[in-house]
Amino acid sequence: MIPARGAPVLSLIPGVALCGAVTLAALAIQALELRLFGRGWIDAIVLAILIGAAVRSVWTPPATLRPGVEFSARTLLEIAVVLLGASVSAATVMAIGPGLLAGTAVIVALAIAVSYGLGRLLRLPRRMAVLIACGNAICGNSAIAAVAPVIDADARDVSAAIAFTAVLGVVAVLALPLLGAALEMNGVRYGVLAGLTVYAVPQVLAATMPVGAVATQAGTLIKLVRVLMLGPVCLALALAVALRRRSAPGAAAGAPAPRIPLRHLLPWFIVGFLLMMGARSLDLIPAAVLPAIDWLTTALTVIAMAALGLSTDARAVARSGARIAAVVTLSLLTIVGLALGLIYLLALV
Repeated sequence: MIPARGAPVLSLIPGVALCGAVTLAALAIQALELRLFGRGWIDAIVLAILIGAAVRSVWTPPATLRPGVEFSARTLLEIAVVLLGASVSAATVMAIGPGLLAGTAVIVALAIAVSYGLGRLLRLPRRMAVLIACGNAICGNSAIAAVAPVIDADARDVSAAIAFTAVLGVVAVLALPLLGAALEMNGVRYGVLAGLTVYAVPQVLAATMPVGAVATQAGTLIKLVRVLMLGPVCLALALAVALRRRSAPGAAAGAPAPRIPLRHLLPWFIVGFLLMMGARSLDLIPAAVLPAIDWLTTALTVIAMAALGLSTDARAVARSGARIAAVVTLSLLTIVGLALGLIYLLALV
């Protein structure tokens, strides 16, 4: 779902309140876990998704609630990403190392090639295969939205690609911590795995926060590298489309390449994250404020995950088609394999 950013503030209150109620239920269950078992086996972030999805499966929120739910699922989560920048310093970025940064770019390129090949092998239309490949390899729905006008994809292709990617993205957020635990990964390795495989920047928070701050920082930084690949990929596709048009019979000389909105190439919350990270590196954020920022980041993330669950329609999987489902799933599994290969090749500690 795409939030109506211009919606009046009052129209957001009912939906945000619903997300808040789901959040309180998740926190209550987590508190009950602590009381009964001495620890929280399922984090509130994950519980919020599960409760929201359970509610959505038996009840579709009316139109009056949708603006607030959409606002929570996107805008509040983007604000959380910006605030997360306060927990990351330049020293943390330098600790990643050039090998991992270069490896991330290589994995994005390989993932696009493999995903596109899978799509064509399963006889998906060319444009659909490109949408799925870029969505899986870079940043999910945002990449699909950015690439669609570049390759002249129609609305039906875009909606089908987004439908399954949205559902599978939630599945990845829920399943990835289990994989990390099974492989006994430390915070750095798990964070890199999440950063390389989870679709959207905000979803990285949901997948890594239950594991710890180190995993969250590593995952977010790696994910940002993937997102920044969207610009070069869109430009390369625009060039390819322009060359195809000019080489087509009867094509007009000097046909313009499609325009790519800047907001698609560099979302505002990434700019905000980088500015916050710069402020932290320059000691412009008082140390006394950092705990409050951390608490607010977590709170906004849990609310947004409740909204994500409320926005997830599992029935969309059936409507997206078996071949699309197969391509998206196989593509994600391929990216997981490539990510694990890079992690162990670089012997991350």
